[in-house]
Amino acid sequence: VQLQASGGGLVQPGGSLRLSCAASGIVYNIRSMGWYRQDPGKQRELVASITTSGNTNYADSVKGRFTISMDNAKKTVYLQMDSLKPEDTAVYYCNAIRVRSYWGQGTQVTVSS
Repeated sequence: VQLQASGGGLVQPGGSLRLSCAASGIVYNIRSMGWYRQDPGKQRELVASITTSGNTNYADSVKGRFTISMDNAKKTVYLQMDSLKPEDTAVYYCNAIRVRSYWGQGTQVTVSS
């Protein structure tokens, strides 16, 4: 499984960004996809995940502000990030689980005025 992420960038506090991640290669039996983020010197943490049946899971820090969705046919996962805060600044990584965990390249999200 290869994962191609896009959509990061610089945004002011209170703004919005939408991340996308498309899976390719052997994509049948992907069970879930999601997004993690990592600050330098910190552990990678779950932001949100979604199963192919539509069950979602969010970190407490993003509940009510971020929305994860998935296009099963395209094997693409989206993360709509609204009301962004400076503490959301991090490198965001796409993840897919199919037998094992796969990771995409990171995309930088910077929230700053």
